[in-house]
Amino acid sequence: MLANRNLIEFSLLKSIELDETFKSGAYDTVDLKAQDLENEFSVAVEKGAAQEEEKSLVQKVGPRITKLKFGNIELETPIFMPVGTVGSVKSLSPEDVYSIGYRLILGNTYHLNLRPGMELMREFGGLHEFMRWPGAILTDSGGFQVMSLAKIRKLNEDGATFANHINGAKITLTPENVVHIQEDIDSDIQMVLDECTSYPATHAEAKASMERSMRWAQRARTARKKQNRAQFGIVQGGMYADLRVKSIKELKKNDFEGYAIGGLSVGESKREMRRLLSATIPFMPHEKPRYLMGVGAPDDIIDSVLLGIDMFDCVMPTRNARNGSVFVRSKSAANGKIQIKNAAHKTNKGPLDTECSCYTCKNYSRAYLRHLFVAEELLVFRLLSIHNLQFLYDLTEEMREAIRQGKIFAELPHIRKKYAPGSV
Repeated sequence: MLANRNLIEFSLLKSIELDETFKSGAYDTVDLKAQDLENEFSVAVEKGAAQEEEKSLVQKVGPRITKLKFGNIELETPIFMPVGTVGSVKSLSPEDVYSIGYRLILGNTYHLNLRPGMELMREFGGLHEFMRWPGAILTDSGGFQVMSLAKIRKLNEDGATFANHINGAKITLTPENVVHIQEDIDSDIQMVLDECTSYPATHAEAKASMERSMRWAQRARTARKKQNRAQFGIVQGGMYADLRVKSIKELKKNDFEGYAIGGLSVGESKREMRRLLSATIPFMPHEKPRYLMGVGAPDDIIDSVLLGIDMFDCVMPTRNARNGSVFVRSKSAANGKIQIKNAAHKTNKGPLDTECSCYTCKNYSRAYLRHLFVAEELLVFRLLSIHNLQFLYDLTEEMREAIRQGKIFAELPHIRKKYAPGSV
């Protein structure tokens, strides 16, 4: 029996401000600099996006635990969400994903609308019943496709028109029909249609793109019919702090149930991503969920949690698995990852990761997994995907526990060394 679900309920369980040790630079990594919080706030003030009296917001930035509740589904953040673009986390059954501990996955509006289509989705009462997923579902709006399919789409104020990648037929996404598609999917968290700003972009280009996304967000909020599902606004603004602050202030006028940061991890450096997070997070509502879209590398998660992000998604763990790339703790590999096809694993009787409790590590050797990969046996995709998803689940759980006990700053060097070696 699938779970009862209703409008998202959100509550802060524990919120910790960044301590003086961090602010002094002791926890600066190669990419994350404590001084960015002050510097980027100054930029926003200089550009007229922020007021000097808002500086107190910078002091509230820090790691936190929150609770998300969808009827009788409850989960605590920080969390990672596996990506099931077309109603399936690639190579895994819903039972596989659920057994690891995940209760929230992501689907994609653009792809699901094309296939299987909304007529069949309505017949099944939504994606939960169609794929038999007992947890909650977040659906992206297709905004990423607005950027990634730029060569085959036309963009105007009304929306985006594509020659779809399956049969070339024309499909148009508007802020309104994207809302209605997601209501047919019956996802628990529904993202508004936005224009994911291309990288690089000039300030003028990013400003025009952001302002269009803000107009679309208003239209999406107006179009919503199902009030018992959550809708998230998406912050845009390219690589410009002042535009991101203005974007947040516009979105807050619509009182969305949550707020996402879009337009990052699109080609910029990690240093640039961290800088933009430092510019953005202080202005995001403290009492609402914060979601960093399309980010899932261990070091990115660690730094973003430190700044106060609650939710993450990325295709990386399952895509890497299909390419034979495996996350492991530093005791199992000095750089935190292995490539299973390498000859070094040919006779290795040990698991992928000696500290991992996943199904794969409890049952199979590196030698067997290498054999499957070299022999091109499909089973290896499932086994490596289970492991990579378990790795990220364990990482977020370890961070939650350190925050819960008020030990996150003492534990941070340990967590970073264990899950993201070489990043300090």
